[in-house]
Amino acid sequence: MLEKFLTKTSFDSQADFIANFKITVPENFNYGYDVVDAWAAEAPGKRALCWTNDRGEHIDFTFADMKEYSDRTASWFQSLGIGKGDMVMLILKRRYEFWYSIIALHKLGAVVIPATHLLTKKDIVYRANAADVKAIVCVGEEQILKHVTDSLPESPSVKRLISVGPLTPEGFDDFHKGIREAAPFVRPAHVNTNGDTSLMYFTSGTSGNPKMVIHDYTYPLGHIVTASFWHNLHQDSLHLTIADTGWGKAVWGKLYGQWIAGATIFVYDHEKFTPSDMLRMIRDYRITSLCAPPTIFRFLIREDLTRYDLSSLKYCTIAGEALNPAVFEAFHKLTGIKLMEGFGQTETTLTICTLPWSEPKPGSMGLPNPQYDVDLLRPDGSRAEDGEQGQIVIHTKNGKPLGLFKSYYRDPERTREAWDNDIYYTGDVAWRDEDGYYWFVGRADDVIKSSGYRIGPFEVESALMTHPAVVECAVTGMPDEIRGQVVKATIVLAKDYADKAGDALVKEIQEHVKQVTAPYKYPRIIEFVSELPKTISGKIRRVEIREKDEEQ
Repeated sequence: MLEKFLTKTSFDSQADFIANFKITVPENFNYGYDVVDAWAAEAPGKRALCWTNDRGEHIDFTFADMKEYSDRTASWFQSLGIGKGDMVMLILKRRYEFWYSIIALHKLGAVVIPATHLLTKKDIVYRANAADVKAIVCVGEEQILKHVTDSLPESPSVKRLISVGPLTPEGFDDFHKGIREAAPFVRPAHVNTNGDTSLMYFTSGTSGNPKMVIHDYTYPLGHIVTASFWHNLHQDSLHLTIADTGWGKAVWGKLYGQWIAGATIFVYDHEKFTPSDMLRMIRDYRITSLCAPPTIFRFLIREDLTRYDLSSLKYCTIAGEALNPAVFEAFHKLTGIKLMEGFGQTETTLTICTLPWSEPKPGSMGLPNPQYDVDLLRPDGSRAEDGEQGQIVIHTKNGKPLGLFKSYYRDPERTREAWDNDIYYTGDVAWRDEDGYYWFVGRADDVIKSSGYRIGPFEVESALMTHPAVVECAVTGMPDEIRGQVVKATIVLAKDYADKAGDALVKEIQEHVKQVTAPYKYPRIIEFVSELPKTISGKIRRVEIREKDEEQ
């Protein structure tokens, strides 16, 4: 399958990759027909999805199954009046019906809006009205159904409510009954062009209302690098990305690039993350490749890994937030596996990454993906030198790169703020070393200015994470009359230290940071908390900590 889109499919160095990597984009590309159905024709019995849940159920789906069920779903959606350009929200957790539905909607030319099950009535109303959502497909669980039902009176565009079960109350169509009784699917004429909108994400955001990020039909091809080279997948791989289908990370790691590479996607449908359960899944199903955010790896390294046979696991990648070097070193010591970091946004595909032929530098995001013209700019717009902090940008003077978003839906002003004069501004600050590796500093709004110094939260957090008392932390700037700002650390303690929270531990942690990094970066204020404020996608909301401090 990969040969359909790449003139060269294997590389031995970054120089080779930069010089020879090129994706061929077919006219009117449609992932449902050109990848899923193509696999069903070429290798119908090949396993596409290995699905299990925390109740012990297990189903294997072949590509022939995926074609059949997505066709049935598409036919039934058509009978409900869903077609080209219609907005459909999917609130499906990790249920296998997500894969039926997203592929079916691609086949119809509709627009998919994946959403998390953590949305409340208010969140659903906002999204439904902002995007003129026509239908909502959701898990039939009491709380989700209630939020969806309660949103309906204030969401006039929503015409259909669909439940995949187990509950299907009055007012909801029964998903499984519908696809069971669906007529044979007939492919519509003129489904899409490459520039049509296929996917919309409401970014969780660390401040303000979520932005509506829209991608076109070529977006899945942008994830070839994600799966084939960053995840290092091939046709015998069994890959697990830990993410709910409402997050952008799901299509990064549980759909697009993985099936182009011919890998099998492993899905563990669970209600609550438990490190021991995840390790058991890796052991029992012989997972070969894992991708997860740093938080997951922070929990895994605190388990007794000697209790699990993890010999099948060959490759691990990490993204979502910057990776603390202490986590890298601990995981490598315990497993022998080097975590390969990657950086990207909802607006992009994988932008900066550590690929198999590159040696990872603990704490570094890696090297730019040649799909994008990545650079660092100073606030005045000039290019930052090596070793100097600057905002990560993508130059687009040669056109929109494959994988970059189209715009923020119905928000030209916000689009211009982020993407102006052929430059897309990520809002993230980093520095580049003499080897071209990029090192994350923080969001532009999160950089702390104290006594003339610019301090990146990530470097202080990395120092804090090397202290055994610290499980999670967030570093922010707190207003100070003399210094402008001082460094504050909000810390979640390890269980063994929970009863030691006090002045002595504060001083111990402060001294530790002074030893690990430059003394001026140490947190002058430390607060111990039971949990950190996070977005629904799991990112730390430093803005919430700052706002609370300013109020006080």
